[in-house]
Amino acid sequence: MKRKLIILSVFVIFIYTFSFAQSNGSKSNYTNYVNPFIGTGSIDSLSLSGSTFPGAVVPFGLVQLSPDTDDNPEDPCSGYDYADKTIVGFSHTHLSGTGVADLFDFLFMPFRGNAKWEAFGKNGRKGYSSSFQHKNESASPGYYSVFLDDPKIKVELTATEHCGMHRYSINNGEPFSLMIDLNHSLDKKRPYWTCRIIDAQVRIVNDSIVEGYRAITGWASFRKVYFRAEFSRPFTSSLIKAGRRIYSNVKIADHQNLKLILNFNKNNNEPLIIRVGLSSVSYQGARNNLKAEIKDFNFDKVKAEAENLWNKELSLIDVQGTEKQKVIFYTSLYHAFIHPSNIADVNGDYIDANNQLKNAPDKKHYSTFSLWDTFRAEHPLLNIIQQQRSAGFINSMIRQYVDYGYLPIWQLWSKETYCMIGNHAIPVILDAYNKNIPGIDYQLAYRAMKASSTTPHRNSAFNVLEKYKYFPEDIETQSVSLTLEIAYDDWCIAQMAKDLGFTSDYEHFIKRSKYYKNLFDPRIGFFRAKNSKGNWIEPFSPLKYGGNGGYPFTEGNAWQYLWYVPHDIGTFEKMFGGVKQFTTKLDTFFTLNAKPEDVNGNASGFIGQYAHGNEPSHHIAYLYDYTDEPWKTQYYTNKILNELYSDAPSGYSGNEDCGQMSAWYIFSSIGFYPVNPANNTYCFGSPQLKDVKIHLPNGKIFEVVTHNRKKENIYIQKILLNGKNYRKNFITYKDIISGGKIEFFMGAKPNKEMSDYEKPPMS
Repeated sequence: MKRKLIILSVFVIFIYTFSFAQSNGSKSNYTNYVNPFIGTGSIDSLSLSGSTFPGAVVPFGLVQLSPDTDDNPEDPCSGYDYADKTIVGFSHTHLSGTGVADLFDFLFMPFRGNAKWEAFGKNGRKGYSSSFQHKNESASPGYYSVFLDDPKIKVELTATEHCGMHRYSINNGEPFSLMIDLNHSLDKKRPYWTCRIIDAQVRIVNDSIVEGYRAITGWASFRKVYFRAEFSRPFTSSLIKAGRRIYSNVKIADHQNLKLILNFNKNNNEPLIIRVGLSSVSYQGARNNLKAEIKDFNFDKVKAEAENLWNKELSLIDVQGTEKQKVIFYTSLYHAFIHPSNIADVNGDYIDANNQLKNAPDKKHYSTFSLWDTFRAEHPLLNIIQQQRSAGFINSMIRQYVDYGYLPIWQLWSKETYCMIGNHAIPVILDAYNKNIPGIDYQLAYRAMKASSTTPHRNSAFNVLEKYKYFPEDIETQSVSLTLEIAYDDWCIAQMAKDLGFTSDYEHFIKRSKYYKNLFDPRIGFFRAKNSKGNWIEPFSPLKYGGNGGYPFTEGNAWQYLWYVPHDIGTFEKMFGGVKQFTTKLDTFFTLNAKPEDVNGNASGFIGQYAHGNEPSHHIAYLYDYTDEPWKTQYYTNKILNELYSDAPSGYSGNEDCGQMSAWYIFSSIGFYPVNPANNTYCFGSPQLKDVKIHLPNGKIFEVVTHNRKKENIYIQKILLNGKNYRKNFITYKDIISGGKIEFFMGAKPNKEMSDYEKPPMS
């Protein structure tokens, strides 16, 4: 996650609120509660954007057709910044909420006048980019619209799973031109890697059809992307720029830097409609995808189909609350259903991690697995309400093991990026196994889990872990975070090994799951780094932050990583001297406001040392449920929900991270959260919504009713489960999947009797 200084005026926020309200006047369906602008900007220089995009996408689709406000998008990594006043074009693929930029395939941009080859022009000449105003912009699930001030053209976008659709309305049907930029991508000279177009091609099939592809390296080491664009009326001429050379009306061109301009004559006020098919496999794949999904130029029909798809998905959870709560909730659910993305063609063809052509039996192959983030709440949420899709996600992960030797770490378009640490496909699989999600070969899944925890690779040197029983910082950087996170993954493997009867594996991995203790310094009460000689590394500051290498902690500090023992909380409490000392340390964590000068872009949304803007903190407020003071979980979760989420562009306190920030809100606003994401236990917080009905895959409904919920009534006074008094600080998956109703009765003061309620399982 990276910080960007953004200042939005109160006037801009007003315009945003007005334009969203105008486009969402009716509340007849779930999509009317979704605001795709949430997370697209920050309110001041101290807060982070959620790095979301406002454009058109269908649930878990390949195409995300959205505006870019930067010619070389990098930060926000979605390509769209609400603070910007210029749009450079509309590209067909984007990432939602990530901390690294990539994709941005095939930028389309209408403009007027002479040929313009640069977005912002040079030597005083205008480029093809255009100013715009938020009052003339709107978005809803599957749809985006904006009026471009400079060419005076209204652009509308919609999407299917593999295709995008454009509609350009031109005043008086005046002539205009269309830029198709095959070179548009992230900043070409990032410090982390080089983004480079390896090859590209454009073909003029006839005066109404254009095809092209590009091969590109970036965050994903190598991708090929193909498109086929069909136009509702013919273009009259074309120009192709290949490098420095410009060609008029040629049929084909190849170059690393390709741009195409199509010219359209004046017509009788009919809008130009473009249907664009994409494929990660071939030209034929793009043709087949387009033929299967968009058969004509009926834009409104495709838009309505996209809205219907979203309504179906969003209806999985039906909530009652304030209008603001419903907007934040359903926007969160919307963001949670964007990634992972299906990169297989309609016939199931996809390109695997080794650049080989494969075919998925279920016609779906998913990628964009931000697992370091999403294993915590996003995948546990999907494993409850999207079980069929979850089976598809996990089967796609297992295919990487079959092809590549281990499960995904951070996979993008089938390519392993090795971003972040650990291998958190493992808890996702264990969670599915514990929920008995059908359609998964769990014997093969277990082999994949074991191989992923024994095969050394780029960011997990298991031979080092086996030798030292921790990661020494002088051998493996990010050593403390690695030791802690892999200890949890090892616990997950141990549980599955035990259940499947692999006794020796269980003993091995359960032993390794305790290695986290070797980096705990009881003198100061923190995890800290050792070197290969077993000595503590000095100097040590629990406030000092690390990024993604060169320091013992990953995107956090020692305070935030202190609490990452979700699989062994009972032992962990004893390491502090008992539950009282553990609670005191938690109290300090949430109230210590000291921030050193090196607080970086990965730290935001502070409550004391708690930083909600990044994932290592996400479970910590719920740890009070394991103490004698569970009402403090209720206090802090309420504080996070109401202070660190909003319905404005700055609605997230950090990068949305492919659904994780949203999933935290979804769980927590309902009233519970998975501290251990794979043990079928959900700790209670402070429920926010008047009524929630979760539609379960077995056809049953689990209802959550919150009585007497007011702003000041943040504490649970009494709980009923299916009409009976319930004295636990948690609920289980068995309770949820069985259907029924849980009722929370709220009040303004802590219920100290809850200290006697049964605590969640400690492991």
